[in-house]
Amino acid sequence: MKKSTKIEVKGNEITISSFKKQDYISLTDIAKHKKQGKADDLIRNWLRNRNTIEFLGIWEKLNNTDFKPVEFDGFRIQAGLNSFTLTPRQWIEKTNAIGLISKAGRYGGTFAHKDIAFEFASWISVEFKLFLIKEFQRLKEQEQTSLDWNIKRSLTKINYRIHTDAIKENLIPAHLAPQQINYVYANEADVLNMALFGKTAKQWRDENPDKQGNIRDYANVSQLVCLANLENLNAVFIDEEIPQSERLKKLNQIAIGQMQILLQTDADRALKKGRADK
Repeated sequence: MKKSTKIEVKGNEITISSFKKQDYISLTDIAKHKKQGKADDLIRNWLRNRNTIEFLGIWEKLNNTDFKPVEFDGFRIQAGLNSFTLTPRQWIEKTNAIGLISKAGRYGGTFAHKDIAFEFASWISVEFKLFLIKEFQRLKEQEQTSLDWNIKRSLTKINYRIHTDAIKENLIPAHLAPQQINYVYANEADVLNMALFGKTAKQWRDENPDKQGNIRDYANVSQLVCLANLENLNAVFIDEEIPQSERLKKLNQIAIGQMQILLQTDADRALKKGRADK
């Protein structure tokens, strides 16, 4: 299982891990909401329930081509009897199940695919299940926001390669010294910085000596989208041999117009979301 993430549900810390690109939630953590120190006993009691076995069996048949139905039928027949006991590890090993994962060690416990974990949470407490789903969805929304930002950042870097190629082709004469080449690149990067942020990279660093990275690392999604567009346009302007001062003026005007549109779009989305949440 990959690196874990934690969410807080009604004062309880719940661990979520990724396995084969699927989210698995700690049943051990969920069980602690009801009985601290007896989480394993609660999980075993849940597994003894006939409805639980039926649910797990159906889930495995839908999601696991290697599930062993004969062994499952054996457990289903015994489920509900006073003498019937079942641990997560036994269920996994006998039926080749993938919906449950049993981890040993200090940070181990029983994990279940989110579908199964929500069912277990319902058995523990319907209220707790609803809060769990809410916090889980909040986590997924945060991850999506982060992913969207990274995609925009990657897009900006790709477009910057196009931009620098255009500079190399059109502005850099042959046999320039390395210092001169670096000066041209930095100068063109600052054309975009001035057009969008109103300051050069050095000015930003002087104003923010305690911050790591550069001015673009602190841009929001709208600014990154605008910056990607400016880089493409600047590459075109360079091909057309437009002087730098004219390019800066054009790019600044474009940046103002695009940011007004992007920010208005963000405001409209926030307004719609606010209405939908009411």
